[in-house]
Amino acid sequence: MNASSSSARSEGQSPAEDPMDDWLFLSAAEDASPRVPQVSSEDQEAEERGRLRTKLVSAWNSVKYGFSLKQKSKFSKGSPLIMLGKSYELKDQGEKECFRRSFASLLWLTYRRGFPALPGGCLTTDSGWGCVLRTGQMLLAQGLLLHLMPPDWTWSVNYHVFKDDMDLPVSRPADSAERETDKRSRRLSLDSRLCKPVEVEHRKVVSWFADLPTAPFGIHQLVELGKSSGKRAGDWYGPSIVAHILQKAVAAAANLPDLAVYVAQDCTIYLEDVKTLCERPPPQSWKSVIILVPVRLGGQDLNPSYTTCVKKLLTLECCVGIIGGKPKHSLFFVGFQDDHLLYLDPHYCQPAVDVTKENFPLESFHCKYPRKMSFSRMDPSCTIGFYAKGQKDFESLCTIVSEAVSTSAQTYPMFIFVEGKSQEEERSTTPTNNITRILRKSERKRVDTSNSLDEFVLL
Repeated sequence: MNASSSSARSEGQSPAEDPMDDWLFLSAAEDASPRVPQVSSEDQEAEERGRLRTKLVSAWNSVKYGFSLKQKSKFSKGSPLIMLGKSYELKDQGEKECFRRSFASLLWLTYRRGFPALPGGCLTTDSGWGCVLRTGQMLLAQGLLLHLMPPDWTWSVNYHVFKDDMDLPVSRPADSAERETDKRSRRLSLDSRLCKPVEVEHRKVVSWFADLPTAPFGIHQLVELGKSSGKRAGDWYGPSIVAHILQKAVAAAANLPDLAVYVAQDCTIYLEDVKTLCERPPPQSWKSVIILVPVRLGGQDLNPSYTTCVKKLLTLECCVGIIGGKPKHSLFFVGFQDDHLLYLDPHYCQPAVDVTKENFPLESFHCKYPRKMSFSRMDPSCTIGFYAKGQKDFESLCTIVSEAVSTSAQTYPMFIFVEGKSQEEERSTTPTNNITRILRKSERKRVDTSNSLDEFVLL
């Protein structure tokens, strides 16, 4: 299996800087890491060849993705832009600014380099193999923001720096509009001063995804938990396996006793199993829950019959995004406009941030470049996420999500809700590499696919 790496210059570098800087940075980071004793000269030569190949691929992708990240996606002013349950009319200046604030507030978790060596080896970067883990982190992060932050929270930052990112023609506003913009800026500044506890919580959530062995949802912990699925650092992780890794990570996190993650089995959500997972003795209330549903929406390509269903799911406020992508390239889908998906891209290799420092910089954890791609390019293998605050919210989720997935009933339902428990309660939570799909709609039976189409393929 050939590894496709995707690293790029950090935001702090200017376009004139040599793209080979990433290579040199990676080399220094690796040379500083502990060396594993070599048993033979052949092993040493093989390892050195691997290191050289990693450097060359990283340097090439620094050029490839460094330029693509800064390219602008064009958005229509005539169609609403949907993002995680909210609709924005871009022809309205106020709503366009609201979209910019909301998009910039999403946590953007990308490839990193120069972090402590991962378990079982000396890798100090996940560039080229960790993109699905990173998109999984972003989905979990969105669920945590809904779980911990106030409703409609946005990051307190000067959003004017995002004004020219969407490639929309903007005429000079009238004086009254300018004054209104100034008022909004002053309100944002005031909100920043008044909401310090909220920003402390925001910074705490970011630190949970740090590239450190102690971070509960960092790359080190996810790689460690992936061992039970037969994965190790440097391997390819599919969206189904990542769903189970996230479930284990939240279950092991001592700082989130009131949150659980449920992973659907064979595209089926068993209501009794969710109840067992979330129910607690009185007077405690139900745990909040993140529902993860691994699905396959076609063969080699996305079945167009599912496009409408995917759109409907992204219009729901309970949806926390989709671990998906295009073939060989994992992305985090958060919305759409017309026939294009809106996404965050993890294929941007940035230096690791030391979150143990007070007031560590947050800018590299937030993206200012909205991106979109055609639905027709979407890889059919993905994992869809939902969040419910409590029991009533979960019951509401079941109703509205069932209505949304029924739009694909002319093909086969994307997934289903079933009363009762799974018939395979004793089965291991470790997933196979197979995604199941419906055999016959009337009987709602499912059969394992045993071909190579089950997960993303890394070339």
